[in-house]
Amino acid sequence: MVENITKIKERILQIADLKKVSKEFFLESINQSYSNYKGKSKNSNPSTDVLVEISSKYPDININWLLTGEGEMIKNDFNTNISIVSEPLTITRRTRDKKYSNQEIPLYDFEASAGLKGLFNTDTPRKILDTIRIPNLPKCDGAISVTGDSMYPLLKSGDIILYRETDIQSIFYGEMYLISVQLNEWEEYITVKYVQRSEIGEDYVKLVSQNHHHQPKDIPINNITALALIKASIRINTMM
Repeated sequence: MVENITKIKERILQIADLKKVSKEFFLESINQSYSNYKGKSKNSNPSTDVLVEISSKYPDININWLLTGEGEMIKNDFNTNISIVSEPLTITRRTRDKKYSNQEIPLYDFEASAGLKGLFNTDTPRKILDTIRIPNLPKCDGAISVTGDSMYPLLKSGDIILYRETDIQSIFYGEMYLISVQLNEWEEYITVKYVQRSEIGEDYVKLVSQNHHHQPKDIPINNITALALIKASIRINTMM
């Protein structure tokens, strides 16, 4: 039997605690507003679409537990070590990185650069569109605008990401990275993805999108030519 609506919504919010992300981030990832989960609004009926989103994006969650409160929160046969969920390092997330209150981060014109390797190469001329200053932000090397919908709704086309250059030996699996993959002698694939361990073997990593319409892809580590950890993201909601 399905429990009352308030209890169901309370359990929905418990998923955010399990994933160690903010409730606002979790609800945004399933296309929900936090305002519908507090006050009188928490008594409204969660739609079927919510359950579909949770089942799709958080496949380890036991939907029977969500609806009835019975059983375990996590499916017994699910490997939680390969969860596709991870909150990005945004300007509001706590971090142990040293804060830099006065740093000015260059916003580069990525279209004018010679790929990601060219952007990271300090000996190559780079066109700076502007600079960004955010108080108490961890050290960043640069910022660019992103295109595409593979990380939607977390990132939308036109959002700005701020990054810190790194290498594959220093990777934190499950975090979001700006990454360049050499497909062949002439073609470079540049994307923003979660980077996870691959089930194929240690010579591969798995690239995972936030948008469930994009399938995960395993790639050889040796094909990665440039890598940067996403430290923050900026979204402009109006042009006026």
